[in-house]
Amino acid sequence: MTELVSLDDVRAARELLAEVTRTTPLEPFRPLSAALGGPVWLKCENFQRAGSYKVRGAYVRISRLSAAERERGVVAASAGNHAQGVALAAGLVGAHSTVFMPVNAPLPKVVATKGYGARVELVGATVDESLVAAQTYAERTGAVLIHPFDHRDVIAGQGTVALEILEQCPEVRTIVTGVGGGGLVSGMAVAAKALRPDVRVIGVQAAGAAAFPPSLVAGEPVRLPDFSTIADGIAVGRPGDVTFTHVRKLVDEIVTVTEEDISRALLMLLERGKQVVEPAGAVGVAALLAGAVDVEPPVVAVLSGGNIDPLLMLRVIEHGLAAAGRYLRVTVRCSDRPGQLASLLRQIAEHRANVVDVEHQRAHPHLRLGEVEVALSVETRGVEHSDTLISALRASGYQVSIAPEA
Repeated sequence: MTELVSLDDVRAARELLAEVTRTTPLEPFRPLSAALGGPVWLKCENFQRAGSYKVRGAYVRISRLSAAERERGVVAASAGNHAQGVALAAGLVGAHSTVFMPVNAPLPKVVATKGYGARVELVGATVDESLVAAQTYAERTGAVLIHPFDHRDVIAGQGTVALEILEQCPEVRTIVTGVGGGGLVSGMAVAAKALRPDVRVIGVQAAGAAAFPPSLVAGEPVRLPDFSTIADGIAVGRPGDVTFTHVRKLVDEIVTVTEEDISRALLMLLERGKQVVEPAGAVGVAALLAGAVDVEPPVVAVLSGGNIDPLLMLRVIEHGLAAAGRYLRVTVRCSDRPGQLASLLRQIAEHRANVVDVEHQRAHPHLRLGEVEVALSVETRGVEHSDTLISALRASGYQVSIAPEA
């Protein structure tokens, strides 16, 4: 039976981190406060050193290594945030670090990890595959494996986030955070339940990489046959053995959110909260925004990381706009005669929608002679505005089809 991390363990971890990590701010988030009928706060771990909470657990683990272990160096596997945390922590204690990352890891995370002094190896399509490579490397070289979540020191370090929350918002009733392998939610639950048993701790997973729900049903960690999500930071195929025990005993609920939910949350955080957050860091807000869980305010949602690839941000913003009904892709079939395209664009302009791009298609087997198909990307003010525009175009005789999301 796995012994649970204790409140004393978390407090000891906080002492170790006193001169290393930042006490990140707790910011009010009025858009969700209004929707939920009570205060919602954002715990901004996206402002933490190395851009996420991961440095907390990584430093606690590495700082407790013996001199001989540090001499052998450390190795880790990560999609990016744990990688940066390990690289930074290893540098602070004078240990060499090697990090295995998936081949499709976001370039900014790879560059940042190297910048903190780690040697980076790109191996495998997922963190799980990178972890196998890291374990093999540890066995071959004697380097100490710094697991991204399944170790007591790591869990204790992540639990310091909850200590800060309880001090910053003593009246908190619900804490919501993203879940991958379970290190953060486990540590936070340890601290929260010890100090405030009435506080509900809720974990959120991306629906495309949700290993905890089937594991909790089975009563043991279950590996997903496949998984995929834009939230690379929580794309983990199997809960840890240690974290699973903590989640089963201490966490009140695990819920899931869709890619659309995550995109909407990222867009809201950027527009209304002025927060740059990566997809994994936004899933708590996504669950609240989507109504995926019943909560009692005051609520604190943890923004666990802000290390987002700018190219992914562009795609996510576009996806979020589309999910919110503010970015419309349509195809319009009409007669191929002079002035028809100008007339179509004029009508769109009259409805105060903005055309982003236009593709004019004449030669296609499904078009009749004398027909043309126009593919349009249009910015609107929301679902109601989009519906009004489509209705108006159809009333004018255009054949309008809404293009599916890519």
